[in-house]
Amino acid sequence: MTRSTTSRVRVGIGGWVFEPWRGSFYPPGLAQSRELQYASRRLTSIEINGTYYGTQKPASFARWRDETPEDFVFALKGPRFATNRRVLAEAGPSIEKFLASGIVELKGKLGPINWQLPPTKTFDPDDFDAFLALLPSEYEGHALRHAVEVRHESFATPEFIDLLRRYGVAAVIADKAGTPQLHDVTAPFVYVRLQSAQESLELGYAPAELDAWAARARAWAAGKEPDGARRLAAPLPRPPKQRDVFIYMINGFKPKAPAAAMALMERLS
Repeated sequence: MTRSTTSRVRVGIGGWVFEPWRGSFYPPGLAQSRELQYASRRLTSIEINGTYYGTQKPASFARWRDETPEDFVFALKGPRFATNRRVLAEAGPSIEKFLASGIVELKGKLGPINWQLPPTKTFDPDDFDAFLALLPSEYEGHALRHAVEVRHESFATPEFIDLLRRYGVAAVIADKAGTPQLHDVTAPFVYVRLQSAQESLELGYAPAELDAWAARARAWAAGKEPDGARRLAAPLPRPPKQRDVFIYMINGFKPKAPAAAMALMERLS
């Protein structure tokens, strides 16, 4: 499997510890302690889920950094203690605790942070504005990139897109039924979470679907917007000449996630 992909496009999975991957994605007999090392040499990024559920240790971030190739990048899920609350404007202490937990030990492998809101959270423009203002653009000399994953249809409004653009925060693009389909580009990078893999398909996704996501990734990476993008607002007046793109095979039928990710990488190589 070649690691080269279209410039600035990274493809991966959510986490790396998952028992059904043993013997299918991971070779039989591979020690669990070597699973990250193995996965990181077949994918170009991984979204760490453990940061959503609890505070990690600086030594863990340093170990993950050292076990992965030089050009590997981790995305992190922001802690639920910051996003699963009635008033997002009050998330400051939780955000600061997360940033101080050692994430900068990843150094150059620190990728975007995904702040996932619960499906019941509705769009309150003032409160959401205050939350975005709490997300710093750098921490201890390390540049930070932020994305928000909203899952309530009330966010499907141009006002939401305008807020994200003001702060340079990305809206997570998802393909899961029942979630807002937000394809507006609002940041210098694009963050995609694909969650519709099917058990009945060899690669989780049909070849034509993987072809379509590869075409979208190429367009985003070239500073363009894909054909047929579902926009809520006008396109950016001065788009960049290139963007970083992060695509993660997350859910649906999770055992197929590595196969889907590698098939997408092949199409981008």
